Amino acid sequence: MLDDRHTVLPQEIEPVPLTRSDTGKAGDLRDAPNVPRGSMGRRTRRNWYVAAAAGAILAGVWSFSAHMAMPERGTVPPSPPVVTVALPLRENVTNRTELTGQFSAVNQVGLRAQVSGYLTEIHFQDGQIVRKGDLLFVIDPRPYEIQLQQATAQREAAAAALELADKQVARTARLNREQFATDELLDQRAQTQRAAAAAVQTAEAAIRSAQLNLEFTRILAPFGGRVSMRRVSVGSLVSGGTSDPTALTSIVSLDPIYLDFDMSEADYVAYRHSSVGQPADAKTAVQISLDGEQAWSRTGELNFLDNQIDRGSGTLHARATLSNPDLTIVPGQFARVRLPVSPAQPALLIPDSAQLTDQSGKTLMVVQDDGTVVPKKVEIGALEDNGMRVITRGLLPTDRVVINGLMRLRPGLKVEAHLAPLSRTTKN
Repeated sequence: MLDDRHTVLPQEIEPVPLTRSDTGKAGDLRDAPNVPRGSMGRRTRRNWYVAAAAGAILAGVWSFSAHMAMPERGTVPPSPPVVTVALPLRENVTNRTELTGQFSAVNQVGLRAQVSGYLTEIHFQDGQIVRKGDLLFVIDPRPYEIQLQQATAQREAAAAALELADKQVARTARLNREQFATDELLDQRAQTQRAAAAAVQTAEAAIRSAQLNLEFTRILAPFGGRVSMRRVSVGSLVSGGTSDPTALTSIVSLDPIYLDFDMSEADYVAYRHSSVGQPADAKTAVQISLDGEQAWSRTGELNFLDNQIDRGSGTLHARATLSNPDLTIVPGQFARVRLPVSPAQPALLIPDSAQLTDQSGKTLMVVQDDGTVVPKKVEIGALEDNGMRVITRGLLPTDRVVINGLMRLRPGLKVEAHLAPLSRTTKN
């Protein structure tokens, strides 16, 4: 602001008296000594303009100062932020341990040739899903059809020889009773009969062997699953037998499927304690999570625990079985498995998005009865389904936890809290 000694209001400027020489005509100024012609009139007007401008500026400064000094009328204090709070959800929760497992096929087989010959047909595409009994390969069956015909003919010959031997034995036995044939001749005819019967059995076995070899020329899927790539082509000469049979392809079953994993000794002990009191034939359900799917969306059944802990790793091998109706899980794929290690116990749950993280740990914003926001340090547990987080320590069932509007809060701030019901399906 301007100093008081420099503040001069327009009305304080003394008017300059005008004389006849000032207001007279220009011709009258000639009487004034040492005054140039026309200078007095210009000076008077200039002084009046300067005084008027200074007065206007000072009046504006005074008005602005007065305006700044006056308080504004009708100012409303800001309203407190609106947040959504909820009481912790109280439910029975089972403590679980998370492990890493790998899927394996319940059934898997490598198909090899059982008879030798030229491969004439292939009836699948590499990687195709096949069903039990589907035709996969055909080896040239003609040599084995000939073997079957030969075995059939040998059986017919043996059957004819047996029929003749039966007649001779019957005739010789009658003559021996009438003392026309010796006992030695009867014995020879009986021995011939037994040899003919053995020849018939040999011929029948040869027929079955030929039929089996002929059946082996058509290679079928032993069970349903996914077939691998073919390792031979049409026209290839494949070798059968037990020495070095030709590998054709492999098949793995997909539904159901195994999940193999290893648990530590501590996890095994905790699991055993959690199952105390349950029936011996009770099945333990495990939760399974795969990459690219909703967390813990699949459920399996623990059906195998190994009979000893590995001395090298200190782990126990376990296996769960789960259904795979959509055939999306393949053997060798990894997954996370949750195994229960305690009975169901009451616990407090909140939405996982309600917690804040800093260097000291996890914090929840709690609204007191007077609307003041207070931070609470808590200890967290496992993340349950649908984004609910278990709080193990530091939270009371009566605490009103802020679940929406955290970005607008700071400790000690007064807020307007709206209580909302909380459930496992609460969305934030």
